[in-house]
Amino acid sequence: KSKYSKLIFRKSDTVPEELHQMVQESFLALREHNCFFQDLVRIKRKDFLTPVSRILIGNPGCTYRYLNTRLFTVPWPTEGYDIKYCSPQIHDACKALMRLNDYLHIEAVKALREQSLSETKETKAATVIDREQSLDTSLMEQGSVSKDQSSVCVSEDDRSLKDRTSYNLTLLNYMDPLQMLYLKQEPYFGMGNMAVSWHHDENLVERSTVAVYNFSCEDSAIQESHEQELEGRDPAVWHVGLKVAWDIETPGLAVPLHQGDIYLMLDDLNMTHQHCVLAGLSPRFSSTHRVADSSRGTLEYILGQCELALQNLQTDSDSMSLKSLEAAVVKQVEEIHNEVEFEWLRQFWFQGKRYLKCTDWWLKPMAKLEEFWRKMEIMTSLVLSEVRKEQQIEEQRNETISCFLLLLKERQKLRKEWTAR
Repeated sequence: KSKYSKLIFRKSDTVPEELHQMVQESFLALREHNCFFQDLVRIKRKDFLTPVSRILIGNPGCTYRYLNTRLFTVPWPTEGYDIKYCSPQIHDACKALMRLNDYLHIEAVKALREQSLSETKETKAATVIDREQSLDTSLMEQGSVSKDQSSVCVSEDDRSLKDRTSYNLTLLNYMDPLQMLYLKQEPYFGMGNMAVSWHHDENLVERSTVAVYNFSCEDSAIQESHEQELEGRDPAVWHVGLKVAWDIETPGLAVPLHQGDIYLMLDDLNMTHQHCVLAGLSPRFSSTHRVADSSRGTLEYILGQCELALQNLQTDSDSMSLKSLEAAVVKQVEEIHNEVEFEWLRQFWFQGKRYLKCTDWWLKPMAKLEEFWRKMEIMTSLVLSEVRKEQQIEEQRNETISCFLLLLKERQKLRKEWTAR
């Protein structure tokens, strides 16, 4: 109750049967169309293939960045967007996951409101006990408590609640543990094989809820093992592990996950705790719904940055020139230049071609970003030719060269790294 109160668990029988059917068929259809991919992630300057295969589905133009890898959403069917899917089954799968997303949003809002009300009741009850007042006074106070509770229930700004539960994407995971040659052992509590090691989820809006739908393809042999009396956790069953971050004294928690179960990590739980996934024996899918921090991670954002950079380019009928050579302007343009190349274009083409198995939606935006990038390459050349001219004021010239060289060196270093990858 005290250490893990913000982990909320929902058994599969609380979820509408129709939703179960749609979502589980979606997982199987995406696997059948080979839409799950291992990611090549970078940890401590080394590349590793994830043991879990993934696909990102969500709002058009959204991305999700983890372990130095940017994933690009396969967009779910969204009004106002022209999205062509490679097959009707992929369209239906994305639509079903959008339905699940809406359902989990409603469940998360309910859970946060319930928790807020529960915390208020506990606080008020403790206050009443501490005061040790007469029965009459106590009853009066309890009357005022219930009046307070109705205001507390809605005291947290509804917009804030919705912002922290309005999932803009889901990261789908798939793994068959029997196909894995080696899985790490959980190191602190002896919980067994880990499919995913201890971690916090990255790149999320602060204090936002993470909601997870579990679908483990349990067969009869595994069902039988549930009936055996086991000490500790059943190794045949998938579990989510949770522990207080940087604390191995407090006992860890391992919650069994069966077909159709859901769990929610509310409020700041993702920051105060770490979680892992403990492998069972059967193949398992999960849909992990997140409020990804979209301040720098959407197509709209990066197109806006490009337009900002190109404001410094003067285009005449037969030539191009720069409007300003001020150090601050040059620095801003070259930073955007690097961001477009290394956070978007190279990230997409490094692993992005695989998305073509689902949709070609990202091809047009990427072509547009490449066009902007080419213009920024021209702008870099123009800066170089301008600073060579002797009529430049020396102090301004040196300031421009100084910040410009730092960004060029960074670009050269990153290009070498990406070429090596």
